[in-house]
Amino acid sequence: MSRIAGVKSNSTGPLTRVILAVARRKTGQLTGRMTERMIEPLEIYAHRPRLLIGYGMMEEATAKLHRVDERLKVLAELKAATLTSCEYCVDIGSQIARRAGISEEQLLALPHYRDSDLFDELQKLVLDYAVGVSSTPVDVPDELFAKLRSHLDDAQLVELTNVIALENMRGRFNLALDIRSAGFSEGMVCATPEPSRREEMAGASAAT
Repeated sequence: MSRIAGVKSNSTGPLTRVILAVARRKTGQLTGRMTERMIEPLEIYAHRPRLLIGYGMMEEATAKLHRVDERLKVLAELKAATLTSCEYCVDIGSQIARRAGISEEQLLALPHYRDSDLFDELQKLVLDYAVGVSSTPVDVPDELFAKLRSHLDDAQLVELTNVIALENMRGRFNLALDIRSAGFSEGMVCATPEPSRREEMAGASAAT
């Protein structure tokens, strides 16, 4: 259970009720699944309706951008989700990635994508970029950006960067409020959250 209970449709105003109903329908269309906690982050945003409206507009605008190949974007989003270790994001992201044509083998290979022949050159560059943008502090070398620019124009780079940054926002919001997986990938292969730097260091200390 999350640290803050979500606002349910039957206990809110008409506008918020409509927004949550539309969000549930669109999330179901996007994932092909309906689950009990499928829009829990939005139900929590509903405590501040103005934030819910603004956030919803950002998500809607992002969803309507199609200059970048959808598979590249979902790979970047999912990589960012595994790096923040957001259960909800990895859960829904894995399902969206499957529906976009990402194979189960690719989902499992994400932690070691650089050494995998399941990803082409551009996919690896996009994943490198997702890692750099998701790092703290952000670490995007000029060389990496130049390589990306040889494949993507300025508008596409903005679209891709927005997707990764938005995924980091989602993950940090969900993690702070302890929003867990919602069952989108239940019974199916799911990407693996990657250990944080702190967890890696703790593991290394325990081994010595």
